[in-house]
Amino acid sequence: MTIAAAFDVQLTDFLNHVGVIVFYLAVWGLVFAGTGLFVGVFIPFITGDSLLFAAGLVSAAASERVSIFILALGVGIAAFMGDQLGFILGRHLGRPYLDAKTGPRMKKMVMRTETFYLKYGWWSVVVARFIPWGRVFVPWIAGIGKMDYFKFLTSNLVGALAWGVGLTVVGYFAASIPQVKVAAYIIGGFFIVASLFFGVRTWLADRRERKASQ
Repeated sequence: MTIAAAFDVQLTDFLNHVGVIVFYLAVWGLVFAGTGLFVGVFIPFITGDSLLFAAGLVSAAASERVSIFILALGVGIAAFMGDQLGFILGRHLGRPYLDAKTGPRMKKMVMRTETFYLKYGWWSVVVARFIPWGRVFVPWIAGIGKMDYFKFLTSNLVGALAWGVGLTVVGYFAASIPQVKVAAYIIGGFFIVASLFFGVRTWLADRRERKASQ
């Protein structure tokens, strides 16, 4: 849990320097960018699970200033809107645009996402929230694949609540309720380590490919 602990310290310092409103906006902005602007592919541990868990920890430690209700609700909305943006862009820009914006490594991830989407359909949007590369590309693939808009809307809502609101609240519980602290840290730690692993692996693979192409 050293990543979450470090994030906790950084977010607390950030909160003390900029105030509550900017803190909310920064967390929500990072969540939106991570799911809607491809940022989460390379730095999932800054825009994904560890951010949510640490933000929940900060909310518990500064409960007199930070409302867990406002924070978690905003995270859920930001995650939802990020996926909606990806879906709309995928539907209107199509696969050629996505291919033009991705390198060899990203193309492999897109192909993996397509297989994942075709296999699980509605549930792929929900489950992808907990997979660093999945939560970035599945909305695009769903849009490109012309998934029914209402089906995507409902799956996106469920995923945003389960991941965005859920992990933020888990972080809050980990710091504020001793009886569930161990379980909360285990749950949060699992997703943080997974995000870190996939993020570092993607960054290293892209770095090797860039060197090989030079």
